[in-house]
Amino acid sequence: MDPDFWHQRWREGRTGFHQNRPTPLLLKHWPALALAPGSRVFVPLAGKSLDLAWLAAQGHRVLGVELSPLAVAQFFDEHGLTPQVHESRYGRHYRAGDIELICGDVFGLDADALAGCAAVYDRAALIALPPELRLRYVRELHAHLPAGCSALLITLEYPPHEKQGPPFAVLEAEVRELYGRNWSVTTLERRDILAQQPGFVAEGVTALETVAYRLSRKA
Repeated sequence: MDPDFWHQRWREGRTGFHQNRPTPLLLKHWPALALAPGSRVFVPLAGKSLDLAWLAAQGHRVLGVELSPLAVAQFFDEHGLTPQVHESRYGRHYRAGDIELICGDVFGLDADALAGCAAVYDRAALIALPPELRLRYVRELHAHLPAGCSALLITLEYPPHEKQGPPFAVLEAEVRELYGRNWSVTTLERRDILAQQPGFVAEGVTALETVAYRLSRKA
């Protein structure tokens, strides 16, 4: 996706992907990862998600990456936090307490940036990317994560011909194709959410499910 697309969405306030509460599937399935207190959690394409604060409240050190400076600024403002700011080759870093957001390109991260990450939480990244970037996202970015890393991945499934993403439909077969080489994939839950998404119904979508997966990086 063209970065200008996302910058424009944030400037215009067209952020229907932002939720006004932590993600229910996160609250239900995060314990399945069984992370130790203080574990570092990577959140790609973080936006200003309330999930960041929820993860920090569970005792984790959160590393989010977000392209839009507006999203980053709004996150800290809305939580009443004044971050410390510094620059690196990855972008501009904002840190307050156990939450660090890098305003920059997620594809610019390397193994040094992701060292020590025990887990990944992805609710909005994979489904935001068109097919060619989904492959790059998994084959390049996830390759920098350490062995033994685990992940909670949340996707959407709908008839792809009924809606032009983002968010894109990412079917289970594609998840297993993308991750199966280097990650163990377990389906945790599949939930019908069409009735709760009038915007999808208005676009003519006839079926909509959200799916949660637990991923474990192989040695």
